Amino acid sequence: MPGGRLTQQERQQIALGLGDGLAYAEIARRLDRPTSTITREVMRNGGPTAYRADLAHRATEHRARRRRRAAPRGAEAPAQAHGRDAEEVRAYEETFTTAMMQSGMPAMMSRVMAALSLTDSGSLTASELVRRLGVSPASVSKAIAFLESQGMVRRERDAGRRERYVVDDDVMYQSMMASARAMAQLVRTARQGVGVLGPHTPAGVRFGNIARFLDVVAEGTARAAEQARAILHTKPGTGPDGTGTPPAGTGTLPDGTAAPPSGRGETARPERHPPDDPPVRTAS
Repeated sequence: MPGGRLTQQERQQIALGLGDGLAYAEIARRLDRPTSTITREVMRNGGPTAYRADLAHRATEHRARRRRRAAPRGAEAPAQAHGRDAEEVRAYEETFTTAMMQSGMPAMMSRVMAALSLTDSGSLTASELVRRLGVSPASVSKAIAFLESQGMVRRERDAGRRERYVVDDDVMYQSMMASARAMAQLVRTARQGVGVLGPHTPAGVRFGNIARFLDVVAEGTARAAEQARAILHTKPGTGPDGTGTPPAGTGTLPDGTAAPPSGRGETARPERHPPDDPPVRTAS
């Protein structure tokens, strides 16, 4: 399997494959490249509908030149703590960034989140992020503002009075709650559509069903996140077996692990609420 950066010819093949509606895995197979390489390439350069081979190639060369100017010679693979392999960590950072982009987070926000999350301290200054990512201070500032609005990043001052951006252990909880809030807003919007379109029209029925579906999903997401939140704060050696596993008898999550108490003296259970309006049946 070839390594190294994608060539301009390979990028042209990616563009042709996307135009033909091929999946990333099929394009990767034809180029003898990992699927993650193709996914990352496309997502970093406009996505499947806006990818252009020539623009992607120029952008990659520009990023490479900018990184060479920003980092001194030999600093491409800095030493890692705990005996980690620097190149392996860098490759995983790209993989994690791609996964967040595929979940819907914008590219720069995903890169900042990955950079913060992969540090043991969970924090970096603006200048550290600029050097690490090879981007402008304005790009970092815009990404931080978005992440802060979602409750995924916070600011604090260190001993030197420098502002640091911090990702807490609660970050995935905050992400799930932000998703639940976004769905709740869609529910309100869909219900507004029912009133505009008419509850007994085909379009009105469609929007009513969308509202009910998202209402259940949003409620379930928020409840599950609240129930499992304590897992994110489990530390090594705090479980009964020294592994950090929550104690048994507190409920079970879908993956078979024990869920933490809900804080009400018993495991939180989903409650069924009657819909705001009865489902509308359409003639078959």
